[in-house]
Amino acid sequence: MRDAEPQPIRLADYRPPEWLVDKVDLDFALHPTQARVTARLALRRNPKGTQGAPVILDGDGLTLVRLAIDGAPLAGSSFEAGPDRLTLAHPPADSFTLEIETLVDPTANTQLMGLYRSSGNYCTQCEPEGFRRITYFPDRPDVLAVYTTRIEAEREEAPILLSNGNLVESGPLPGTTRHYAVWQDPWPKPSYLFALVGGKLAKVADRFVTASGREVELGIYVEEGKAERAGYAMDALKRSMRWDETAFGREYDLDVFNIVAVSDFNMGAMENKGLNVFNDKYVLASPQVATDADYSGIEGVIAHEYFHNWTGNRITCRDWFQLCLKEGLTVFRDQEFSSDQRSRPVKRIADVRALKAAQFSEDSGPLAHPVRPQSYREINNFYTATVYEKGAEVVRMLKTLLGEAGFRAGMDLYFQRHDGQAATIEDFAAAFADATGRDLTQFSLWYEQSGTPVVTVKGSYDAEARTYRLDVSQAVPPTPGQPTKAPMVIPLVVGLVGPNGDDLPLTLGNTVVERGVLELTKAEQSFVFTGIDARPVPSLNRGFSAPVNVVSGLTADERVFLAAHDADPFNRFDALQGLALGLLKEGARAGAPVAPEALIGAARNILANTALDPAFKAQALALPGEGEIARELAADVDPDAIYAARKALKSALGNALAGDLAQTYGALVAAGPFTPDAASAGRRSLRNLALDYLAVTASAEGIARAAAQFEQADNMTDRLAALAVLVQHDVPERERALAAFYERFKADALVIDKWFILQAQIAASDTLERVKGLMAHPAFSLGNPNRVRSLVGAFAAGNPTQFNRPDGAGHAFVADVVLTLDPKNPQVASRLLSSFKTWRQLEPVRRASAEAALRRVADTPGLSADVSDIATRALG
Repeated sequence: MRDAEPQPIRLADYRPPEWLVDKVDLDFALHPTQARVTARLALRRNPKGTQGAPVILDGDGLTLVRLAIDGAPLAGSSFEAGPDRLTLAHPPADSFTLEIETLVDPTANTQLMGLYRSSGNYCTQCEPEGFRRITYFPDRPDVLAVYTTRIEAEREEAPILLSNGNLVESGPLPGTTRHYAVWQDPWPKPSYLFALVGGKLAKVADRFVTASGREVELGIYVEEGKAERAGYAMDALKRSMRWDETAFGREYDLDVFNIVAVSDFNMGAMENKGLNVFNDKYVLASPQVATDADYSGIEGVIAHEYFHNWTGNRITCRDWFQLCLKEGLTVFRDQEFSSDQRSRPVKRIADVRALKAAQFSEDSGPLAHPVRPQSYREINNFYTATVYEKGAEVVRMLKTLLGEAGFRAGMDLYFQRHDGQAATIEDFAAAFADATGRDLTQFSLWYEQSGTPVVTVKGSYDAEARTYRLDVSQAVPPTPGQPTKAPMVIPLVVGLVGPNGDDLPLTLGNTVVERGVLELTKAEQSFVFTGIDARPVPSLNRGFSAPVNVVSGLTADERVFLAAHDADPFNRFDALQGLALGLLKEGARAGAPVAPEALIGAARNILANTALDPAFKAQALALPGEGEIARELAADVDPDAIYAARKALKSALGNALAGDLAQTYGALVAAGPFTPDAASAGRRSLRNLALDYLAVTASAEGIARAAAQFEQADNMTDRLAALAVLVQHDVPERERALAAFYERFKADALVIDKWFILQAQIAASDTLERVKGLMAHPAFSLGNPNRVRSLVGAFAAGNPTQFNRPDGAGHAFVADVVLTLDPKNPQVASRLLSSFKTWRQLEPVRRASAEAALRRVADTPGLSADVSDIATRALG
């Protein structure tokens, strides 16, 4: 365990590494408890470093066996070695080879960082600072080296041996039961991209021919017996490879590309060069065990990790402050890929829903931070929605400002300039500025300032002058460490919708507004459109062109009009959501149902419109979540009042639209076998939304319909959707369905994760006791991150009424689990503690209970750096 109170690391203090590593030769002798690692580092003094500087290498809990320089063993007096650091105070020359032998215990490594065992298989996870748990090394992303890795193991225990790069040699070790493999990666990379896997795995093989005619061997390795579930992942990989060639001009650069799926993994996946390691939930799928959401997730994550080959691997980060340079950019790329593979408008809506749920709430609480932080104590805690999703939105705004051609020119120049380098945000921005001639100095504030800007828009029409004026102001609210903010560059895409529903021409003076993009650069600006013959309805922030909160003052009638006529699909969705959100806020504040006639009429029109994509209808008709309502209320939030208001509005819609919904449900019965394509998934999503609305009042007919679907479903999407409806109602069918589901799928870990999630999110007073009971279930394990996330994480993040119980029991329970888990897996524990990120918005009783739980965690001796950092910042 590292020091729980490390000194802050600041971007302003960055210095180049004193020593560089040109080549790394690694030799692993795998063993369950005593794996022997020999590392040979070709060290060279950095000309940009300090003359005479010592060699200081990072470690984390290491046991040193032997040390040698250029083959000669070193005496103990010539170096200092501890579990977390190795120092050569007086290096013998400006370049030499340092040989280091260490012992590590993969079985005891419950942190799942460094080298560990998962279901009997050896696996590594080195991002961000896991390589130092394998051997002593300058473990920072700006030290790039060429790696050659030799692995040996018992053939029976680990018949498959994998590492980065291309396989150059393998075979048995004569006179033993062991065998070996040698892998060589010709591309320099930082240590966080190193990977090794050894074990009993089944391989799904395929091939891909690149644009230049090179053949690449593809392999997906899964646990034995699961190979038939890797087909969709392989298809997604091949589509990703082709798309990156056409969309960004990026071709794959090794002879092989391998993916390994493991069941114990702290993250979703890891982009190690040529050997991606995945949480198996993002690889394994079949209609009987995977939902449409699972298929979509597999497609997106496979693409994301593959796209890292260029945005993260070939060009990496100079330091961890630049994390968004690889993650935000690559999220943008995977979103664009999925948009091209599926429905672009529906994908955009889904991405913005996720952004608002995770990142907007992060921006509004004590854990708010810029896309590029200025300091950190524990880098593990900055793999956040701000770095990933908001980072992607910043890239998207850049594309909106520069246009397709300008953006592609900037990306091409970025790849050309920085291939093989560890780059910075400044490098990235300079490529676009130089390619297009645009000054992006002010735009770069998006990387420096935290918080979600509020854009207030007021419109006025002058019939005599035939003009329409938009007065726009922007402000970024205070956030921790940043009380005042400068105006941002905000690309606000707008439209003016005329009385007949058509867009009006956008002309400012004599200038046509290209692509509808207004550039906000000042605290206050006005835009006067000419040649407007009738009062329009403004359509603002089309396509969610900027991650901002827009305050428009649109009336309910204007929102109904936009929901019916707006040419921008996102804003049609947003108009309906705005109507619902206004009603939900009013209902939560008043503690009583509100009249939803306007929303009912707009929803009926959406349902009846046969020109609309069913997937779009499902998104538009789904009510805003409880978290979004809480964020809009901002202060003195009562989760019970929000839940009651949402249920009341949902019931009103379900009752008023019962006939339309029943017709929709019946009309969307699948005509053939399950297929995971976007169109089929869209029809299922709308049908299952109708099922939910029809059962919301727990009528006998609604419950019977859900129970029948559960029993008759031929795929997991429909079966799980029916179960999700049943579990929210205290009816006998609930427990019968839960028992039947478990009995049918108890041997499938990923499906049982879904079973845990549904029960953890039941909004009932006995759910906490249910969750505690499930922690003792034979299928639950604190050692498996997926299990923790599916039960305790789902309770804390997805059940606001019970997590935030006024008696404080929910807060105390999660704090207890965090403290129990912290010594075993600090990363998972700290992410669980992040569920308290909106605690200051709660009403006083709940707020006091959350604070007490956080303080109890913060005051516990011996906390990991990960958990201590979250607790301290949440309370700060």
